[in-house]
Amino acid sequence: MEENLERDQKTILVVDDEQPIIDILVYNLEKEGYNVIEANDGITAVDVALEKRPDLILLDIMLPKLDGMQATKIIRNSSHEEAKDIPIVAMTADAFDEDIKRTMQAGMNEHLTKPIDIKVLISTLISLLEK
Repeated sequence: MEENLERDQKTILVVDDEQPIIDILVYNLEKEGYNVIEANDGITAVDVALEKRPDLILLDIMLPKLDGMQATKIIRNSSHEEAKDIPIVAMTADAFDEDIKRTMQAGMNEHLTKPIDIKVLISTLISLLEK
């Protein structure tokens, strides 16, 4: 329980254009004690990231208006110092080495393949948030 109290202060931005995926992630993250905010497209993701400065971003790659790679580059090149260092986890159906390499080159910290294994997700979040 003490571990969850610490997580209560951590906010995760979940970005996906499929609401059922967001709903599943929000449910599981809140159950683990995280605060969750959400966005459904890349432009909104950038705006929310720069305004709210979440502790971590779960970011789908294939998004309307602005894809996840472009959104990451904008966040990383932002003049907001606190936003530049937000850990970003790519969520994508693509699991090829080339896709993983591209997400890392864009400035993402980790790459999770859909469907997301919740235990792997939580483990990844804990690892990134403890750095």
